[in-house]
Amino acid sequence: MSLRMFGRVKSIDALRSQAATSTGFRRVLGVWQLTSIGLGGLIGVGIFVLTGVVAATQAGPAVALSFLIAGVASGAAALSYAEFAGLIPVAGSAYTYAYAVLGELVAWIIGWDLLLEYALVVAVVSIGWSAYFQALLAQLGLPLPDWAAGAPGTGQGHVVDLMAALGALGVAGLLTLRIEWGARFNTAMVILKIAAVIFVIIVGLPYVRVENWRPFMPFGFSGVAEGAAVVFFAVFGYDTLTTAAEEARDPQRDLPRAVLLSLAVSLTLYVAMALVLTGIAPYPTLDNPAPVVTAFASLGLPWVAFIVSVAAVAGITSVMLAFLLGCARIWFAMSRDGLLPAWFSVLHPRFRTPHRPTLIAGALTAVVAALYPIKEVAELVNIGTLSAFVVICLAVIVLRRARPDAPRSFRTPFVPATPLIGVAFSLWLLSRLPAIAWARFVVWLAIGFAVYFLYGRRHSRLAQDGNEGEG
Repeated sequence: MSLRMFGRVKSIDALRSQAATSTGFRRVLGVWQLTSIGLGGLIGVGIFVLTGVVAATQAGPAVALSFLIAGVASGAAALSYAEFAGLIPVAGSAYTYAYAVLGELVAWIIGWDLLLEYALVVAVVSIGWSAYFQALLAQLGLPLPDWAAGAPGTGQGHVVDLMAALGALGVAGLLTLRIEWGARFNTAMVILKIAAVIFVIIVGLPYVRVENWRPFMPFGFSGVAEGAAVVFFAVFGYDTLTTAAEEARDPQRDLPRAVLLSLAVSLTLYVAMALVLTGIAPYPTLDNPAPVVTAFASLGLPWVAFIVSVAAVAGITSVMLAFLLGCARIWFAMSRDGLLPAWFSVLHPRFRTPHRPTLIAGALTAVVAALYPIKEVAELVNIGTLSAFVVICLAVIVLRRARPDAPRSFRTPFVPATPLIGVAFSLWLLSRLPAIAWARFVVWLAIGFAVYFLYGRRHSRLAQDGNEGEG
């Protein structure tokens, strides 16, 4: 059975052979470092910021259910990602998987979407990081001037979110260095923020008041669903670790384990934090960029607020690192395939990192983070990622029929039921996103089609080599 559905496809056997040879990257990441990258992408602004914002504006205390709904869709997709990660351990994540199964056009669409989505996640996270950093400065008696404290329209006198921009640029600079340096920094930050989340949950439990959970769904179930669509980006960060496949020591063994482990840990912490936060503070009071800090400050526990601010600043940094790493490596993979100019796929001669797309993505992200409110950016983030989930879940079903003999170090259970659940939930969450987010997404997609048909299609490596694999 041919895998060719939408243009040229890459050979799975050729990709596996490529993964077994030197590609210029440094293979230094083990299962715990990969899991840390996944947790770095999963635990951050979602738990420290969006938990409160979505509770106040869409879901109420039932924001915990919003995370569970988003987690079901993400979990089904995670099982599909785990199968592909073991089968095709090559940089590029969903882009590369789609290229091998559904063809070049679908791969381009997914890769182009993920470039935008990953960059926007970094922007969202940078805004949240800035809010906690500013809260920390304020507690130290060093508040920023109003003009530098936020994007236009987010407060009186706000002109630019200076700290958000500087945070994005700083992470981009770190990621141009050796991958193991960034991975060690990320692991330290992940340990710190998980400890902080557990600390907040334990300290907050005695202050939980059941009456704060009533009504549990003040905006109805539709509000819970809309909340799930917004917080979804907080529970898909595990796919960032699959973009580092060519930097893993044993990708076929370690990538599937890291995907599933990172999602399980983070989802448990999300639900627990949501219940505690809405239990210690009335949900309408949580609509601000640093809701965990304000909730504990209102309890007369400023020392807890200070610890949370320090941990959030450190921990959210790892989210910025994970998604900017993923963005740069997808950009690198598309350039290496000829769909974008080869200039982007030149590795740094000393550090062996894709420094050019890293620095460019960091600069663009800094501009968005400096000038746009967090909720507006977060809504646009999820469209491309949910679309990628639909493609990957369907691709698992296609590949099981087309290549049942392919060696898989992990097999998605209950195929086709599990991937179809992922497809159904992802499509449902897509339907809950606002029209303006769809309009902006269509514009980005139109630009992508223009780039592909004017440049990528003619310069594709497969087109130039005349190779169209059957898988």
